[in-house]
Amino acid sequence: MAERRVAPSPEDVARLDALDGALNEEPLRADDVIELLDTFGSPATVASTGPRYFGFVIGGSLPAAMAANWLAGAWDQNAGLYISSPVSARVEDVAAQWLLDVLALPSGAGVGFVTGATMANFTCLLAARHALLARAGWDVEERGLFGAPEITVVAGAEVHASMLKALAMAGFGRKRVVTVPVDDQGRMIAAQMPKLDARTLVAIQAGNVNSGAFDPAAEICAKAREAGAWVHVDGAFGLWAAAAPSLAHLVNGFDGADSWATDCHKWLNVPYDSGLAIVRDPEHLRAAMTVRAAYLIMGEHREPWQYTPEASRRARGIEVWAALKSLGRKGLAEMIERNCRLASRFADGLRAAGFEILNDVALNQVMVCFGDAEKTHRVIAEVQREGTCWCGGTEWHGRTAMRISVSNWSTTEDDVDRSLTAMLRIAQ
Repeated sequence: MAERRVAPSPEDVARLDALDGALNEEPLRADDVIELLDTFGSPATVASTGPRYFGFVIGGSLPAAMAANWLAGAWDQNAGLYISSPVSARVEDVAAQWLLDVLALPSGAGVGFVTGATMANFTCLLAARHALLARAGWDVEERGLFGAPEITVVAGAEVHASMLKALAMAGFGRKRVVTVPVDDQGRMIAAQMPKLDARTLVAIQAGNVNSGAFDPAAEICAKAREAGAWVHVDGAFGLWAAAAPSLAHLVNGFDGADSWATDCHKWLNVPYDSGLAIVRDPEHLRAAMTVRAAYLIMGEHREPWQYTPEASRRARGIEVWAALKSLGRKGLAEMIERNCRLASRFADGLRAAGFEILNDVALNQVMVCFGDAEKTHRVIAEVQREGTCWCGGTEWHGRTAMRISVSNWSTTEDDVDRSLTAMLRIAQ
């Protein structure tokens, strides 16, 4: 994985046609099915779990987490109820407490193990919806949104697309969001926030997807607390800065929020899919998620499905536990800090070659402009085609840029230097 080209060749992608065709009438041996997938599927994969993939804030898979994923798959546990999988439920409990500890969040918070940040945002929004409407005397789970008191949603102008999708799914709508202006790094300007009240939901970011910047959480949370508003944090990758001593200052004040969403398949480097929905008061999360039926045996243990939208689901907490156990507190901090140092190495190398870095590189995100939009698009396309590394494109305050996200446990200085050499050769 460390030596192969990152993007598959067009020829390997074309060979996927071998997996098409009419469904066979007779059964095939399992070995033969897997051989077909490996022969034609493996060469057509993107090496996003390798050390030179820098697109979309995608982490790799730590060895312990990858093997735990295989073990959990072999166990084939339904992680919804304690009685259907005591090991899944117990390991989730342990992993949840470790996560709250390393993320510096309230120890009594409720944690739901979901697919990713979009579902984590959605889950937290439903908990917020329950709490805000309950204060207004409305039982949204029983009565729905028809005729419900109105909730105002406030977010920054740089709100992430997944957050808007979650707001739409939760019934809040995309166009009804009150937008707060942001500064040149995409941070919400707290002084320009609208008046808040007890039926306001404020969505803030820990780690802008382009710049890596953090909203001023302490000031925003103080305003919200005074007004009785709910603050939700979209912290898909940036929330993990709390686990690194040299970066923890970036998340100052974020522990004052009411809910948080993050991904484990980003900076914790566990296999897809793995996200976390965290709510300060677990009662709000349970009230929004719990359903009951006569045949569902509820014990005195924590029932995992009371914290997630899904009932039947895989035991994704197993690989989260394995990743944290294998890294330990020091290993997790070192991995995050190293990725940030490597992002700075990218920025320094590109800047030294005369190219413009568009963001303050305080985390693991780098945006570089190679000239006008046409040239930057050309460089991005050629970098992706050439195969040494993979980076995506973005638009930032009217500028076209290539975005570099360093979030893989196995990326080294040599990987950065090899990638820089390819980028500069193409750009020059």
